[in-house]
Amino acid sequence: MKIRQLNGGPERSFAVVLDSGEEAVSSLLSFARDHQVEAGRLTALGAFRQVTLGWFDLARKDYRRIRIDEQVELLSMVGDFATAEGEIRFHGHVVVGKSDGTAHGGHLLEAAVRPTLEVMVVDSPDHLRREPDRQTGLALLSV
Repeated sequence: MKIRQLNGGPERSFAVVLDSGEEAVSSLLSFARDHQVEAGRLTALGAFRQVTLGWFDLARKDYRRIRIDEQVELLSMVGDFATAEGEIRFHGHVVVGKSDGTAHGGHLLEAAVRPTLEVMVVDSPDHLRREPDRQTGLALLSV
């Protein structure tokens, strides 16, 4: 992982580049912890050799896992960092494209980067918290 801070003002911004073989979610969490990003938002482009998406099943109150075991382009990724129970958490959604032109999207559960993931992060000076929602079982942003 390579990191460059682009702005050190009240809203810090970073360019984060992950290399081939790195696991996207754990690497982004490591970055956020190391740089104390507790109220951040991100966008990203790149590609994965494998990705697991999640589709939230309200009836089961759990994610249905959708594993894609082939090279895909990351067409879009948006997400945020917030704290829950004192820990920094990442929440991201992606749309990936397969070689036949079909697209698949959902919650990003895990992904193996190949060849790169280029992430732009903006961190607010405020703090965001996630709190459990009784109805869904999800940790939702508390604003």
